Amino acid sequence: MERLIFTSESVTEGHPDKVCDQVSDRILDALLEQDPMSRVACETCTKKDFIMVMGEVTSKAKVDYEKIIRDTVREIGYDNDACGFNADRIDVQIHLEQQSPDIARGVNQALEARENDMTDAQMEAIGAGDQGMMFGYATDETEEYMPYSIYLAHRLARQLAKVRKDGTLPYLRPDGKTQVSVEYDENGRPVHLEAIVLSTQHAESVSQTQIHRDIKKYVFDPVVPEELVDSNTKYFINPTGRFVIGGPVGDSGLTGRKLIVDTYGGVARHGGGAFSGKDCTKVDRSAAYAARYVAKNIVAAGMAKRCEIQLAYAIGVAQPMSIHVDTFGTGKLSDQKIVEIIRENFDLRPAGIIKMLDLRRPIYGQTAAYGHFGRDDLKLPWERLDKVELLRSYM
Repeated sequence: MERLIFTSESVTEGHPDKVCDQVSDRILDALLEQDPMSRVACETCTKKDFIMVMGEVTSKAKVDYEKIIRDTVREIGYDNDACGFNADRIDVQIHLEQQSPDIARGVNQALEARENDMTDAQMEAIGAGDQGMMFGYATDETEEYMPYSIYLAHRLARQLAKVRKDGTLPYLRPDGKTQVSVEYDENGRPVHLEAIVLSTQHAESVSQTQIHRDIKKYVFDPVVPEELVDSNTKYFINPTGRFVIGGPVGDSGLTGRKLIVDTYGGVARHGGGAFSGKDCTKVDRSAAYAARYVAKNIVAAGMAKRCEIQLAYAIGVAQPMSIHVDTFGTGKLSDQKIVEIIRENFDLRPAGIIKMLDLRRPIYGQTAAYGHFGRDDLKLPWERLDKVELLRSYM
């Protein structure tokens, strides 16, 4: 049979784009901690020796933006000149304004509420903060209900960061990438690792021979499953032969530029909206979380082996424009029937999502690196499986 090979990548918290995601989400968390009703659309960019934060914030909170930025960069590991990017020396620029009143009008009260004079129900009828479509996905190929390729890429990236931070490999620097190519059988099950790629920033003094030896021992061996590896599995460690210049010195960074890393590794579709730096009235974020929550419960309930859900919204309107389900031929019920079940049991208006997942909390900084979904190291509300029994009652 023809082999099916699929590849996904992850990046470490020191990657320039991830530095920006973490800064944006740490600012969001700080504002929500003081004022849960904060409206935030905060983007960050960085290069060489500066970080700039820009966007719109409407909040009663009073926070020290510069301190949050420097503390975040320092915690990532850019805390000395040897890394090329030093939290205490970078130039910090802040350009934040209030949310546009035209946008706020539609978010404060949805079109449905304005048309029906539902002032008493205003808090339950906020409108979507923007138009767009969002996707959620789940598969039964891992215990985390995630595609195996992105699951393993994230685990390798997290292990790489761990051995740097705990001093096991002190010569490592914060920037790094992983990539995993997985062979699947005709039933969609991972059966073989075709290739693993890892690039890590390092001190100039260490040899590539030592890096190769140490990465295999301390990163690959604890994470890579032996049963999926054979003599044909290919390993590439720092394939350019050198990775001393990294982080924002080696490349520019921007919030929202690692959307596939943040989600499903390219296995599922993506609506194009970023997550980091956005409060829960922004459906780019909250509806993507809700779609994952619904899809995961559907697969866990045994309704399908794979499930992708698309939600679509119009700015200022509460109800979704559409709900689309694709179970890729694995569903025990028709896709249309599953849509009906979703409509009966999940409130997918922005206010409904916020209440269902309790999203007005400072929980976002922890998601800004190593993926927003399938995190076995975090307790995230959209990863709950509390609807499984309810959904099973329909079969």
